[in-house]
Amino acid sequence: MLLAIDVGNTNTVFSIHDGRSFVAEWRCATEHARTADEYYGWLRNLMHYQGVEVKVDRVIVSSVVPQAGLNMRILSDKYFNTRPVVVGGPDCDPGVEVRVDEGTLVGADRLVNTVGAHDRYGGNLIVVDFGTATTFDCVDQDGAYIGGVIAPGVNLSVRALHEAAAALPHIDVARPPRVIGTNTLVCMQSGVFWGYIGMIEGVCRKIMEEHGRPMKVIGTGGLSGLFMRGTEVFDHLDGNLTMHGLWLISERNKGT
Repeated sequence: MLLAIDVGNTNTVFSIHDGRSFVAEWRCATEHARTADEYYGWLRNLMHYQGVEVKVDRVIVSSVVPQAGLNMRILSDKYFNTRPVVVGGPDCDPGVEVRVDEGTLVGADRLVNTVGAHDRYGGNLIVVDFGTATTFDCVDQDGAYIGGVIAPGVNLSVRALHEAAAALPHIDVARPPRVIGTNTLVCMQSGVFWGYIGMIEGVCRKIMEEHGRPMKVIGTGGLSGLFMRGTEVFDHLDGNLTMHGLWLISERNKGT
């Protein structure tokens, strides 16, 4: 069985694929100081609690946090006795052409999303991923990654607003009952929610104008469902796009 690990700046997701589909998934906060032993103890306890008894014989890791990515490689070697496929590593072929400026390093998560999205939806895509950053990744007709946009993430913006303005509270991200707020909470919720809707629509429109052809917009990441309800710009919502991309890359790199 395959253990797919997606290490993001905020959360780390572990998923088990049995050869046909993903059968279990767990997530935890990404912590640079957490050791491979701690990750394994946490993971084994959850697997035991849910009655998931599996023999992992393959591991694939996508990480945007170098220290945590190193601990995942140790986890794979020590506890699953297998050398992991590391997206972005010299021995991993993601199966996607990257057409960006020479010397530019593209995050592993963006390559994985490109692979998964092209497989499911074809070419001419914009993948909007709501993570620590809100990213817009552009996929050409032939599946190549051709660049994108990086904006501050929703929760990051909310936290920055609270920390920079002493009189403003920390708020949960939610769709407000109306656009014009009549109290501080609704004013802030409206600014965050409708501000991001405006950004999403505007950025996608400008990308399509520059690309010169229609593009499908795919939403993924934790808050994608919330924002999809506020705009018609999205063609599809895909909550397990990253894991699908990891499985595809793992299959491509079998035996390497």
